[in-house]
Amino acid sequence: MNISDSYIQTFIQPRSELLMEMERFAEENHVPIMQLPAIEILLQMLRIQQPSSILEIGSAIGYSAIRMAETLPQCQVVTIERDAQRIQHAKQFIAQSVAKENIELLEGDALEVDVESNHPTFDAVFIDAAKGQYQRFFDKYSPLVRSGGILYIDNMYMHGLSNLDMKEVPRRKRTMIRNLHHFADWIINHPDYKSTFFPVGDGLLICIKR
Repeated sequence: MNISDSYIQTFIQPRSELLMEMERFAEENHVPIMQLPAIEILLQMLRIQQPSSILEIGSAIGYSAIRMAETLPQCQVVTIERDAQRIQHAKQFIAQSVAKENIELLEGDALEVDVESNHPTFDAVFIDAAKGQYQRFFDKYSPLVRSGGILYIDNMYMHGLSNLDMKEVPRRKRTMIRNLHHFADWIINHPDYKSTFFPVGDGLLICIKR
């Protein structure tokens, strides 16, 4: 955690027992969930945006989907996960949430799931899945975002690997980091999006569709 993240921690509001339980579960079972400083920024941005529909790519155990749905009671959150074990945990946790009626969990690979048939448009998309596939996720789902809508993309630091010289990156992760760099360069210069990077948590990119 950097200095700015430590300072942000002082502004983090208390969470429900369910959310605290999920945070403990994630830590004990090495499940990646969004870091608290970053999710506080995300939730505040969503409060400002006030979307009525959000698509999340990468549910994990349902933590961020629950946080978004509970923060925005009038919003419908559609979330996609492909890992069978995480799906089961997500279902269990979502069932305990006060916002469970506003969360729809789709099972399968986000690059293959048919979302458009039942959900042709979204006000926001949150991408937090396979980092090397961000370009493909963006290509598939950005057309569903309304003009003026926002795409929120987490893990742009990739646990610090994005900041390293490529020679310092473990060989097995180099392709993923190259893909992430390519995506970052591409979206920052894309004429149809106004993009801003927030150096909080593991790096949050926010792209407003013109």
